Amino acid sequence: MSGEAEKRVAAEAAAELVEDGMVVGLGTGSTVAFLLPALAARGLSLRCVATSPRTADAAREVGLRVEAFESIDRFDVAIDGADQIAPDGWLVKGGGAAHTREKVVAAAADRFVVVADSSKPVDAIRAPVPLELLRYGLAATLRELGTAEVRAGTPDSPDGNAIADYTGEIGDPAALAARLSAVPGVVEHGLFPPSLVSDVLIGRGDTVEHRS
Repeated sequence: MSGEAEKRVAAEAAAELVEDGMVVGLGTGSTVAFLLPALAARGLSLRCVATSPRTADAAREVGLRVEAFESIDRFDVAIDGADQIAPDGWLVKGGGAAHTREKVVAAAADRFVVVADSSKPVDAIRAPVPLELLRYGLAATLRELGTAEVRAGTPDSPDGNAIADYTGEIGDPAALAARLSAVPGVVEHGLFPPSLVSDVLIGRGDTVEHRS
């Protein structure tokens, strides 16, 4: 079964976790593209917040109600994809350049559900790790990071910041997350801790593997 088909299977399983009347955070990326029509097909009354203009537009196109985050301070559930999923629960996100907003939404959710195909689980987190960087003082921030480079040909983040990738050694993800966060000019990094994640749904063939 193809990766696209596995994404669809996982996304459709995640859509079944959503109940009528919920406030839902919508991530950004290729797996979420399968989630949106699956959610819309259920015909539920939902209030949704999107983590990027791209997701907002796609959600409205299928009939989902999208609101500004300013009107909402918590979510019943947030659903998003991942680029890497480690055995200990650490994630790497940010391939879609929206990881700062995705992390804010995940942290505000009672339940953060990750959907992915079978290529995303890894033995250990590896580079690159996406970064969102202020454009003010960008050269100085990159010098302080040492092993990072601005992503070529990628649009800015939804909030107008530069997208880069940390390409150095990973080691302990928690220690690296703390180091990256401590560098002035780093808006956010793409390392998501296990404490944020409630459930992981991985499409494997035509079945869904649950990790919690």
